[in-house]
Amino acid sequence: MRVLLVEDDAALGEAIARQLRAENFAVDLATNGEDGGHLGATERYDAAILDLGLPKRDGLSILQEWRAEGATLPVLILTARDGWSDKVQGFKAGADDYLTKPFRIDELVMRLRALVRRASGHAASIITCGPLAFDSSTGQFELDGLPLRLTAFEWRVLSALMLRKEIVVERMDLLERVYEGDADVDSNSLEVIVGRLRRKIGADRIETVRGRGYRLTAEAA
Repeated sequence: MRVLLVEDDAALGEAIARQLRAENFAVDLATNGEDGGHLGATERYDAAILDLGLPKRDGLSILQEWRAEGATLPVLILTARDGWSDKVQGFKAGADDYLTKPFRIDELVMRLRALVRRASGHAASIITCGPLAFDSSTGQFELDGLPLRLTAFEWRVLSALMLRKEIVVERMDLLERVYEGDADVDSNSLEVIVGRLRRKIGADRIETVRGRGYRLTAEAA
């Protein structure tokens, strides 16, 4: 999962990004509204965390522009503005959730996971595909009831496939959800990650759709 974080407090932004990365998210951090608005409009993200009081452009105008242009990514507003009218304005602008500062980082992570899950069309927190189970509220995978140990890159690929189980996920779509915007990506890195996942969950569980991408399936070949 790849997240856009737009936060002008450098120390807070780095702290949030560090915690999200520890939870296996890929994070792009923008420290002003101009950069954040551009990234949200041109890059592919699973969700965005958006402050309101930003230099160069305010968060509400960014969100309104994203929605006017048809962007459907889930947006969580994270702000010190805790008045009722501020919350009303945020939701009217197109926010999916609203969290005020100060906040607990674990609550932010859980809200973010819930937004991504619902945006993918899953109501329940536990998602299954054959012997594989994904608890989207905790980020934990199990195979045949046993915890599955994954690297951050493996987790990002498998979670993207799990949220779209039985659907072909385009190769470029997966790449954009695995790596942060400034990453130097090797041409066959995705194939290496998929190969490692096949060894962990079964080679026949991830199907290669030639010329397109990959599909996670519950049916063993």
